[in-house]
Amino acid sequence: MPTEILMPALSPTMEEGTLAKWLVKEGDTVSSGDLLAEIETDKATMEFEAVDEGIVGKILVPEGTEGVKVNTPIAVLLEEGESADDIAAAPAKAPEAAPAADAGNETAAPAASEAPAPAPAPAAPTKADGGRIFASPLARRIAAQKGLDLAQIKGSGPHGRIVKADVEGATAPAAAPAASASAAPAPAAAPAGPSADMVARMYEGREYQEVKLDGMRKTIAARLAEAKQTIPHFYLRRDIKLDALLKFRSQLNKQLEARGVKLSVNDFIIKAVANALQQVPECNAVWAGDRVLQLKPSDVAVAVAIEGGLFTPVLQDADTKSLSALSTEMKDLAARARERKLAPHEYQGGTFAVSNLGMYGIDNFDAIVNPPHAGILAVGTGAKKPVVGEDGELTVATVMSVTMSVDHRVIDGALGAQLLQAIVDNLENPMVMLA
Repeated sequence: MPTEILMPALSPTMEEGTLAKWLVKEGDTVSSGDLLAEIETDKATMEFEAVDEGIVGKILVPEGTEGVKVNTPIAVLLEEGESADDIAAAPAKAPEAAPAADAGNETAAPAASEAPAPAPAPAAPTKADGGRIFASPLARRIAAQKGLDLAQIKGSGPHGRIVKADVEGATAPAAAPAASASAAPAPAAAPAGPSADMVARMYEGREYQEVKLDGMRKTIAARLAEAKQTIPHFYLRRDIKLDALLKFRSQLNKQLEARGVKLSVNDFIIKAVANALQQVPECNAVWAGDRVLQLKPSDVAVAVAIEGGLFTPVLQDADTKSLSALSTEMKDLAARARERKLAPHEYQGGTFAVSNLGMYGIDNFDAIVNPPHAGILAVGTGAKKPVVGEDGELTVATVMSVTMSVDHRVIDGALGAQLLQAIVDNLENPMVMLA
């Protein structure tokens, strides 16, 4: 019988998306793994691949359609021997799911899951009995890389098949408490400020332009409000002398010029943070609701400003990579972030973040911890300042101010001070980072 292709959840936070472009047309034959469409989420434009093989019998949602809810049918796939006439029965089922899905954002997800319920029903007994688990090859590969048990994952594909989006978002144990935490402050958030109508009335008679919030801005607003309300922040500040680093960087760049590599101060900061997390491993951790997860590799997230918001791509295993490798990878991630071409696994994860506004002339600032990270280092500009030398004489040095925002649930004051001291030592003695 015809198989419905559903709007995928391409990230754990995705509720709806824009069907930007179809890469197939009606009548095309597709196989598992073939690209079907380009989907715009709140964070990126991603390619959506087929999990089954067949013929594209009907495209239900035209390209360019915005606000398509996750699990909404977007096309119909026919099996061999079937024709477009076999799709006639499909619309008869659609009205049953449509009213529930349209009832509101809060009920859209459950309603969508109710629609395909008859197909996945036998999946659970099959897994429990040790039978075959249906999953796409890509989903199996990702699950193996992440050490996930497919038997514990509920598939959202046709007939309960496990697809890429299911395994990419399979951090439910850590994510569930965060979801409930974000839901809890919602009632309190209402009286915190005037409603949209109240604000509009305040400026009645004044000329203004109303700017519609896109998905990214809504997500940023929700996550940062949640972070500020639920994370007990505290702040540690230090000044760092950069003269030795700047001299060392200049020497390295001359030697790397033939390879087309140019190291930035930010590359050294990323490396310093990654090494410091190894030196103070208790800080290389994340808050997971009812526990703390302490990671072994140093996965450092770096804030990248883009039009309308920001990304925090993650440099995995940053402690084991050379400065030139980190520089090359960071440039690639930043370029693709600005084009919104990052995959979810490239901007999710990490234990600690770096946010550098020094290039904008900002002396210092306090950054907001991005959950579930344990902290974030806010970096200001390097400027010539008078300092007292080791011999007690007044001299001039290039000084950079940093502020480390810390989640007190994960890192206590003394431990945070040790981490910041390690970062300072690494930056003021940059050759040590290469040892």
